[in-house]
Amino acid sequence: MSMESIEERARDIGRLISFTDEYKAMKRANERLGEDREAVALMNRIADLEEEITTALREGREPSPELQQSYAEVAEQIQQRDIYQMVVAAQANFERLMARINEQIARGIEVGDQSRIILP
Repeated sequence: MSMESIEERARDIGRLISFTDEYKAMKRANERLGEDREAVALMNRIADLEEEITTALREGREPSPELQQSYAEVAEQIQQRDIYQMVVAAQANFERLMARINEQIARGIEVGDQSRIILP
């Protein structure tokens, strides 16, 4: 079987995945999150704080207690938002789906490896 054929089948699997309830729920949850201005502002703030923390650590400095406290407070605010909890749940469900798909691919590899029949 050619690499092109395998890639074509992988695209087909990707297309099929896009039709699953898990994918659709994750997409909707992320879209809703993007529409929540306060949540977006909090996520932008935490990204800025993460960058400050990373810079401090790269420079061999311990992030200041104030910076650590700010990060903890913003993270808690984000985690308390219903939309964030919906995104986390949707992503977890999608990850479980992908794990099951990867498991089936691994099983297919095992079967193919043990098979003595050579496919074109």
